[in-house]
Amino acid sequence: MGTQQASAPARPVSAVRGVEHVNTRHTSRFTVIGNHLAQHRELTLLAIGLATHIQSLPDGARITIKHLAERFPEGETRIAKALRELETHGYLSRETEHLANGQIVTRTRSYNQPQATASRADASRATSSRAKEAETGHRRPDPRPARHQPATAPVPVSAPAPVPVPVPAPVPVPAPAPAPMPSPAAKAAPVARLPHPREPHPHEPHPKYTLAATSLLSDLHRHAPEITLTGNDVALLAPLAATWFERDTTPSALRHALTNDLPRPLKHPVKLLRYRLTTYLPSPPRAVVLTDPLQNCDICDRAYRAPVPGHCPACDRLG
Repeated sequence: MGTQQASAPARPVSAVRGVEHVNTRHTSRFTVIGNHLAQHRELTLLAIGLATHIQSLPDGARITIKHLAERFPEGETRIAKALRELETHGYLSRETEHLANGQIVTRTRSYNQPQATASRADASRATSSRAKEAETGHRRPDPRPARHQPATAPVPVSAPAPVPVPVPAPVPVPAPAPAPMPSPAAKAAPVARLPHPREPHPHEPHPKYTLAATSLLSDLHRHAPEITLTGNDVALLAPLAATWFERDTTPSALRHALTNDLPRPLKHPVKLLRYRLTTYLPSPPRAVVLTDPLQNCDICDRAYRAPVPGHCPACDRLG
């Protein structure tokens, strides 16, 4: 009986029981993301993905809630919540600044390492503190314990003989003059205040202006989701908006004046719209006065104003 042939060797089994990475080295168009973000224990999956997308964008890219909602299928509410998570954990900061021209802008900064950013901020504050101490000449006490120097034996020194010091005579100090008391007229002087602008109203109310204003105010939430108006709000603001249409303002110009550069967050949309409708109201168009051209009288050859040639008023009365 022949010997039994050994069976073929079994296929080796991979030692990896979970995911197996097949990596290819990137040479262009890539972004380095730390594991502290990709494997964050407290951030949601949407916040981690949103932070990865923001860090891959170039400087100057628009990352407002409206732009992100147009880019991704998630709604504005979920995107706003994810941005707040990134702000809480130090991956994002948004600061509001007032420019010299009166506009309000939002400065957004993305951090790929919040801990390293905090360390740089502490180092910057320490550097500025040392520079301030060098300017003023004062130095904070060193918190480190002082080193003990070896004790040395005191050298005996003979005390000098006391020298009598003459005592100067006291010099009389004049009493300070009393401070002048403010006059009653100065106390009662009122503080000048700028007059509050009066709310505009149409000079000649027209149904078409009121209808156009009501339609535009009711449709504002489609262009700016932060603005939500009730029926009473629209009825309150419609006369103010109708004044803009009476002054030859186009609907697109009025909509831009009401929705451009809104503050974030917008807490009181009705008050903001009422302020802009009153303050930014354009001036009324100037009335054009038409005058008749000069004509020469056919009888006396005098100049007079009339729409057509003929006789002057004096010749008409004579004849």
